[in-house]
Amino acid sequence: MIQDIYPSRLNNEFFSCEIKDNDALLAFDKDGKILVGEKDGEIRFLSGNETDKKDAIYLFSLDETRYFLLRQDSDFIKDGFQYFSIRDVRDKFSGKEVFAVFTGYHLWKWYADNKYCGKCGKKLVPDEKERALRCPECGNIIYPRINPAVIVGVIKGDCLLLTKYRRGYGHNALVAGFTEIGETFEETVAREVMEETGVKVKNIRYYKSQPWGMAQDILAGFFCEADGEGEIHMDESELKYAEWVKREDIELQPNNLSLTNEMMRMFRENKI
Repeated sequence: MIQDIYPSRLNNEFFSCEIKDNDALLAFDKDGKILVGEKDGEIRFLSGNETDKKDAIYLFSLDETRYFLLRQDSDFIKDGFQYFSIRDVRDKFSGKEVFAVFTGYHLWKWYADNKYCGKCGKKLVPDEKERALRCPECGNIIYPRINPAVIVGVIKGDCLLLTKYRRGYGHNALVAGFTEIGETFEETVAREVMEETGVKVKNIRYYKSQPWGMAQDILAGFFCEADGEGEIHMDESELKYAEWVKREDIELQPNNLSLTNEMMRMFRENKI
């Protein structure tokens, strides 16, 4: 999965520091596309000597490489570089740098969405001691947003319930959805499966979690069984496909980045 970067290691502890010439710089445009280059199939990032140091804020480190964010919307033009959407990065590249892009995008989105205080309207400033934005006028503090969501592998005998979204990602997926206020993860699982497919479930059990910066999510994966016949009544406004598929017929996603794909693969290989 995307966070499986061992033996590399992410250090997301916040430091207030200036970017140096050999640090990596993540530059996003106003639409959330990132400026990267390519060399031998690998991502190349801008470096610290290509920006005004006052415009860069520290994000995290991967091994010995420190990553910074260009705070202003990027309009750089650089030979050998171009803007890619996060989805394009996911499809085109691999390795720990993709995880860096996803995690950087998560923080870029948070900074981009929180420029002014929601209480008094004054401009927010980065805190010097922790990953937070602070209002110098009223003292309001805003921390990075993380959205909890579930991924659900619903099993009926030797079949898994596969779906495809009506819009967006075009490959096989599992039932998924965000946890609402006042819900447990298990309640989210039962509600989302019912809303999307009309199937009741039982024996809900946790599998694994995954950070997913593309949507500012923390994904919690669950397996469960269909309760009853498992007749499908698909929500056509959200899905264009929902079917029970036998293990050997499951078609996986084109890469191994997602928790969804791992769960489908584990079932297909008879490990679940």
